Amino acid sequence: MRVVPMGAEHGSAVLVIYQAGLDGGLASFETTAPSWERWDATHLSAHRFVAVDDSGAVAGWVALSGVSERCVYAGVAEVSVYVDPGAQRRGVGRALLDAVVASSEHGGIWTLQAGIFPENEASVGLHQAVGFRIVGRRERLGQRHGVWRDVLLLERRA
Repeated sequence: MRVVPMGAEHGSAVLVIYQAGLDGGLASFETTAPSWERWDATHLSAHRFVAVDDSGAVAGWVALSGVSERCVYAGVAEVSVYVDPGAQRRGVGRALLDAVVASSEHGGIWTLQAGIFPENEASVGLHQAVGFRIVGRRERLGQRHGVWRDVLLLERRA
């Protein structure tokens, strides 16, 4: 498995993996992946990677998005990481997070944050393994399919 910069050629695979994560119910309040154009417009182009196998198939992806237009938050980004269900628990998520942490630190981002459903213990553990810490729990932040969900706020400081 290799981690490489994400390009438009990876777009369809990225969205398929994203949709699989959404379908699992533990990844996001979202239920449907957006178009590639919308996804591409909302993620920082310098901080997105895919994990590919020897055949070039995408096994997972990671990307950062800005948290605010305000200049004071220029060094704060939200991380999203998704791994194909068939490639989970093989180190793909860790390799992707390691790549985006290095990229963010090199690119002047001083805080990475992630919002994770508490039930998604695998994702919480993965983020903690690369230096994120839980800084709070946002209770009843939103509804997914009519059910109120809490979200853990994790951050990693450079």
